[in-house]
Amino acid sequence: MSAQTLRIPRSDFGRGHVHAVAGCYFVASFAALGLPPYLTEILPELGDREARWAGVLYVVPTVFGALGAPLWGRLADRFGRKRLLLRAQLGLAVSFLLAGWADSLAMFTVALVLQGILGGTFAASNGYLGAALEGPALSKALTLMQGSARAALVAAPIVVGALSGWLSPHRQYALLAVLPLTAALLLAALPEPAPAGPPRREPETAVTQAPARVSLRGLFALEFAFVFSTVISFPYLIELVDERLPGTSPTVTGVLFALPHLCYLVSALTVHSVFRDRPRAGLALGFTCIALGLAGHGIADSLPTLIAVRLLLGAGLTLGLVCLSVLAADCAKGRSPGRMFGSLELFSKAGAVVAGVTAAAGSARYGPAAPVLIGGAAAAVAAALLPTLHLRTRWSH
Repeated sequence: MSAQTLRIPRSDFGRGHVHAVAGCYFVASFAALGLPPYLTEILPELGDREARWAGVLYVVPTVFGALGAPLWGRLADRFGRKRLLLRAQLGLAVSFLLAGWADSLAMFTVALVLQGILGGTFAASNGYLGAALEGPALSKALTLMQGSARAALVAAPIVVGALSGWLSPHRQYALLAVLPLTAALLLAALPEPAPAGPPRREPETAVTQAPARVSLRGLFALEFAFVFSTVISFPYLIELVDERLPGTSPTVTGVLFALPHLCYLVSALTVHSVFRDRPRAGLALGFTCIALGLAGHGIADSLPTLIAVRLLLGAGLTLGLVCLSVLAADCAKGRSPGRMFGSLELFSKAGAVVAGVTAAAGSARYGPAAPVLIGGAAAAVAAALLPTLHLRTRWSH
């Protein structure tokens, strides 16, 4: 069967295809999201007895993933989005096998570097969907993809912890390599949604009559600010809870960590239906909720208060992720989806890396409350500047 016969028009790309892509991303994300929290247990087996390299290695896949994402996006537009999506899943499987069988810190580090370079399943999945869908259908699909990421972030550490009694987290890398391999086999049955070729050019009159609600440059800036302001609170939350509520059980701490992501899973589709026609207003409200929620972390001194501020942060997280998906779908019109979503992933991962470095520096100098206060201040600035930014200017293709 030729490659041309495997391609299907946009109108025939249905809900089942979207769910298949999102499900495969969820499956493949287990090791990538579930094992890094256990680096402090993995590294002593590799010679780093005090796990001093845990913080650095935590961001290694993110850094190299950010560097590789734009290149893989361009190759997807040239050679086919499905091929590059399969490449990303197989790349994860290879890197996980290498990490699971690594017998030295150097080899394990190489495996994490390869995970970043060869992975990129989220950007590849979004590029695949962007070639098949547009407008509200694409933004809803991107919202579902974020739901897959949140579900994996909640479930994966729990599953890894449960398996730790039988198999060390280090060797689980090799075991969980079967998940992206399985995802690749499932994705092989999906069609190529559109010919890989030059981006569709829109007439100047159409651009003038219906300008994008956000410029591409503005979208990248908003993505960086959003990821920075939310991710900065993740690394030291457990330490903050232990400081404010001594004796809190690990189960309760884990639930507090998961609450914002659970909010997204419960309410994302409803938020999408409410704000798909006014994403800038929803994003401004999301930044405001994040600012208030993180500021509340700085003064919360009881379990009910912590639950309340975590839920407020969850509301901001949901509004921000959903509205950014709507804006990304708007920007994707007339552009090569692989290149655009690859570049968007670069700014997203850059925000995460800067957030991690800032959190480490702030916590070391001012204590575990510093990251949430810095993130709250960044979100407040973004919420204040958003209405004044000239984001309606269409950026160059």
